[in-house]
Amino acid sequence: GVVEACLLHMLKRRAAGFLRTDKVAALFTKVGKTCAIAGDVCKKVQELQQQVESRKNQPNGQEPLKRQGSTTSKTPVLTPQAIKHIWVRTALIEKVLDKIVQYIVDNCSKYYEKEALLADPVCGSILASLLVGPCALEYTKLKTADHYWTDPSADELVQRHRIHGAHGRQDSPCKRPALGV
Repeated sequence: GVVEACLLHMLKRRAAGFLRTDKVAALFTKVGKTCAIAGDVCKKVQELQQQVESRKNQPNGQEPLKRQGSTTSKTPVLTPQAIKHIWVRTALIEKVLDKIVQYIVDNCSKYYEKEALLADPVCGSILASLLVGPCALEYTKLKTADHYWTDPSADELVQRHRIHGAHGRQDSPCKRPALGV
């Protein structure tokens, strides 16, 4: 949400499109015409939106029949919050949000007023630099809503045992010497 607010700060009206309700979508689409990375994100978001729409149109949430052994993936289940921020979220998961924002900063005169955050040579570059960190993270194993109640993995249990079990053993080879005064 914060990244979207920064992207929308003093965006020119013609950059957002005439009477367009989703200004971030309009911005990404317009940038995607000249920036290949943003164009790829646009294609992926449009595919996601089509999958979500096809799921809504199916009665009782039934999925279409698939051939046995088919390798097609399931249609993603997106929450209303995820759909609201789908453009920034997709660019972040694809690890290209920082590059898109840097492209926008480099070409800010096309999209923003002179006083805009991204039109500022220092603040715009800082925002793009700050997005490098989140773009470097791996978002494939997102926590579910019930992750607090799920059982830990075997590796985590072994690691916990090693951490807590080492204090009680006297024959431990890594026993620290007593502190002297």
